[in-house]
Amino acid sequence: MDATEDTNTSKQYALFHKILRESKHVAILSGAGLSAESGVPTFRGPGGYWRRFVATQLATPEAFKENPSRVWQFYHYRRNGMLTKQPNPAHKALSKYRRLVDSKQAGETTTFTVITQNIDELTPRDVDPIEMHGSLFRIRCTACGRREQNRDNPICEALRGTEDIEKEEANIPIEKLPSCSGCGGLMRPDVVWFHENLDEDIMKRISDVLRECDLFLVVGTSAIVYPAAGFAERVKMKGGKVVEFNIEATMDEEDVDMRFVGPCGQTLPKALRVDGME
Repeated sequence: MDATEDTNTSKQYALFHKILRESKHVAILSGAGLSAESGVPTFRGPGGYWRRFVATQLATPEAFKENPSRVWQFYHYRRNGMLTKQPNPAHKALSKYRRLVDSKQAGETTTFTVITQNIDELTPRDVDPIEMHGSLFRIRCTACGRREQNRDNPICEALRGTEDIEKEEANIPIEKLPSCSGCGGLMRPDVVWFHENLDEDIMKRISDVLRECDLFLVVGTSAIVYPAAGFAERVKMKGGKVVEFNIEATMDEEDVDMRFVGPCGQTLPKALRVDGME
């Protein structure tokens, strides 16, 4: 099958619907392309700069150790921008399909798991997503390890106004940055930065999901960076099917059984048969 030539036809959707109905354990890996349709900038795209810094240079433990004031201003800017974003039709399709699974109206599917590389919390909470890289709206104490959900804007008074990137960068003392409500230690965003390892418990949960998965959907991500790059391979090796949903083909043809090219907000609801469902 030439997945790029036979994309998004009625025949293609019908074949996918058959596979979906017959699959017992469906899992999805989502990435930045899913949220891009909600207007969320990506690190490696046009939105990958903050003031004069490349975003990937700030999302590191080394950058935080050297200048926590700068890194917190960067994350305040990101949090502030995210509060205006809304889930798009692809996000909503995940929630709708989960309802079909829960109500036993999704064919043979008994489990439906969403694994996301995104930290924006746009993935509906009712699908209980596994957040590989943490969340913009969760913070962690660098002293005692305490975690807290926090959607305050700003998260501390000293950050107010620093989201305006036309202004000069502020030099905020550590004692005025977000602090732990338990021990008073310096808080940091509870996200996985470059040069940090993924949480072992989360990786075990993902491994358990992949062990059973017989249909793996790669949505809005190239899935070429490890460890995520190995997820589809593991499913394929044990006989499961892999389907890509992306704005353009990114995975090698031999690595996918089917491919839907185009905006995920259009292709995913139709594929999951939830378009028009309230």
